Formats: sequence, C-alpha cells, structure tokens
Amino acid sequence: MSAINSLHSAPRQLSPKAVGILSAVVTILIWSSFIVIARASAKGSLLPLDMVFLRFVGAGMVLLPWGWWIVRNQKKSLKSLTQASLNLPSWLGLSPYGLKITALVGIFGGVVYAMLAYSGFFFAPAAHASVLMPGTLPLSTALVAMWLLKDHITPTRAIGLGLIFLGDLLVGGASLLKVFDGGETWKGDLLFLGASTCWAFYSVNARKYALDAVKATIAITVFTAVTYVPVYGLLVFFKAINSHLTTAPWGEMAFQAVYQGVGSVVISGITFTKMIQHFGPVRSTMMTALVPGLSALGAVFFLGEPLSINLIAGLALVTIGILFGVRAASKK
Repeated sequence: MSAINSLHSAPRQLSPKAVGILSAVVTILIWSSFIVIARASAKGSLLPLDMVFLRFVGAGMVLLPWGWWIVRNQKKSLKSLTQASLNLPSWLGLSPYGLKITALVGIFGGVVYAMLAYSGFFFAPAAHASVLMPGTLPLSTALVAMWLLKDHITPTRAIGLGLIFLGDLLVGGASLLKVFDGGETWKGDLLFLGASTCWAFYSVNARKYALDAVKATIAITVFTAVTYVPVYGLLVFFKAINSHLTTAPWGEMAFQAVYQGVGSVVISGITFTKMIQHFGPVRSTMMTALVPGLSALGAVFFLGEPLSINLIAGLALVTIGILFGVRAASKK
C-alpha cells in the first residue's frame, strides 16, 4: 500500500522525448499564428517599429524579474564571495549570460530579427512571409550549421531540403512570380529573407553554446530592454521618429504586448530552444517547415486569401521533405 501511495504522491515528469515533441508542437502553433496575426496587425493603427517596441516591453515585464531572480540565486548558491562568484557569467545582474552571449542572441534572435520581420508585413502579404521566413529556415539553418558547426548535408537531407524548398515555393509561388512587376512587395520579401537568416544564426548559436532555453530567452529580452526599448522610447518622446504609440488604442497595444511579447517571445522562445536541445538545429527547422502550410491555411480562413492547388501540392512536398529530413537526422 505504501508503494502505491508513493506512486500517487510522486509527481510524474515528462521524458526528454515528450518535452521535445511538446515544445515542437507549441512552437509550430505559435509561429503559424504569428504570421497571420502580424499580417492582420499591419492593417491596424501601429507601425512596425511600434510593434517591435511593444513586443519587447511585454516580454520584459515577465522575463526581466525572472532573470534577476535566476542571477540572484546563482550567486546565492555560492556560500561565500569567492573568485568563482566574481567570475559568474551574468550581465547587469539580469542576464544569466555574459555580455558576449547576451549581445549575440539579443542581436540575431531579438532586435534585428523583429525589426526585419515586422517591417516585412507592411510590404508583403502572409503568403510571402510563409514562404520566405519559416519556409527558407531549413535551408538557411543548414548552411549556417555547415559554417559554424562544421555540419554536413547528407544526400538524404539534401533531398529533404530540396523538397521543402520546392513545396514552400508552391505554397506562395503565384504571388512570388509577381515580385518584380512593380510596387513595394519586393521590399517585404527581402526583409523576410533577412529575418529568416537572423533566426538561423540564433538557432545554430544556441546549439553551439549549449544555451539553456529559459536563460537564452531572458538574455534576448535583457539585451532588447537595455538597447531598443529606451532608445526607441526616447525617439518617440522627442518626436524624432514617426510613431503611433501615442494615438493607437490601448486595447490594441495591450494585445500586441501580451501576444507578441509573452506569446511569441517568452513561450515560443523557450519551446523553440528546448526543441533545438532535443532535436538539434537542422532537424528542428525541418519540423518548423510545417509552418508555411499551416499559416497559409490560417490566411485562407482568417485573412480571406484564396485556397489554390499550389497550396495543396506544396503541403504534400513539405511533408515528404520533412520525412526525408527526419530520416537523415535519425541516422546520424
């Protein structure tokens, strides 16, 4: 009887595999909804850099106190003020990592990524974002991993990457063919490609330095809170930059701070890094290749974008490409 009681009283912990799978599911769902919501938000009152500001403010409200608590506990764990405590990696008493790592992840996974991504939604539709951000991420991550981690692309993985790339092109192919017909769509496309490349650098560096999921996300937020938020806030205050923060509805700004800050940064930032820890950067981005299809379907239902045969064919190619990629990764 005591053994049975002990089983009931002891909390059951998820296995590393279950944590990895759950993290992948949450990441894919948030990334897919991010594309649809960000494109819809581009038709609201806020400008792109306003949304970046609110994203970091929302994330900072959660993660800055968390970072202070983690750093404080790290120092308290050392029973005396030894040389080891003086050399404890931290920055400003808020980031669990030193300045180098904090700046690295903060630049690629925070400031530059967000500025490029949100700006892109003001020039190009969700279909372009689906193809050129998460759609190109497996390829850009594989190339960055080859450079930084000396990773090798096997023939099977190359087939998977090729199929994913072709599938993503089919999902938004009709609109991509019109990029150079005039207008400003091409600006959004370049911004989306830049955002994808930035996120690839972040994901590979998270693997290279074996960064903890929570600590890496906190480091990103600390860096943005010290750099982007005060600088942009001062520019808005002195009217040195065009902004709608002083005129936009409070409800709209609160939504952006909660969804983009807490959802896209805090939750998906942690789950994505957890996914990298379990599956590795290349295999993880193979899984996130589902995002173009899911976000395209979301655009059909919520933004009124048309459903085409290209979407169906693209989803099929992406699914087959994922299978090739997972198979290649499992043989390593």
